Amino acid sequence: MAKKQVLPYKDKKSSKKTQVRQMFDGISPQYDLMNRIISGGIDIKWRKNVVSMLIEKQPEKILDVATGTGDLAIALLQTKATEIIGIDISEGMLDIGKQKVRNNQWDQKIKMQIGDSENIDYPDDYFDAATVAFGVRNFENLDKGLSEILRVLRPGGDLIILETAVPNNYLLRQFYHLYTQFIMPVIGNMFSKDKSAYQYLSDSAAAFPFGKAFNNILAKNGFIEIEDIPQTLGVASIYRAQKPEK
Repeated sequence: MAKKQVLPYKDKKSSKKTQVRQMFDGISPQYDLMNRIISGGIDIKWRKNVVSMLIEKQPEKILDVATGTGDLAIALLQTKATEIIGIDISEGMLDIGKQKVRNNQWDQKIKMQIGDSENIDYPDDYFDAATVAFGVRNFENLDKGLSEILRVLRPGGDLIILETAVPNNYLLRQFYHLYTQFIMPVIGNMFSKDKSAYQYLSDSAAAFPFGKAFNNILAKNGFIEIEDIPQTLGVASIYRAQKPEK
């Protein structure tokens, strides 16, 4: 039986995509600050780990899906890529990211654009690499989003995904559930008027497949050379995969 879809607003009949867009538009002004507080800043290190995996590949064109406020897209400048495209469905999040890019004069290399993971407006085999940080669990149709990313990657291109996970250790898992289900929403409510937003982020993290389960989903959607690398006692994972050579 398929798992019930986790939605930001359970009392609304709109699609998950519409609800996610509305939610992120609403919390965008506080999003970066909340990320730092909730993760204790360790999310910065996780993004650096993603970048280090791509530096050795020397990609020229990178797509950052669900780019949000652009933290990963900006970190990807370290790869020396000549073109970094960040797409997101939330204009509010993109506005924050565009401001960061403009303020630091990175406009020549980073483009922040409205874009949908399930309908990426780029031709087949265009990008050398693609990344997603804390975004795949927000896809309305996970398989469609992953297959679209596969389509726009060149043969042999790399996909690297950073996403939350649940620790395997029993004691750590109990603390993780306590923190994400109770403490994290309380912290979120202190800074955001949207009381549903951080509850959704907690619930979606707990419900999302991780480790081997997500590896199998990547394989089902055509990726090869798949591996997952747990981060910080297993509270997040980095998944690395490739598009097959033709």
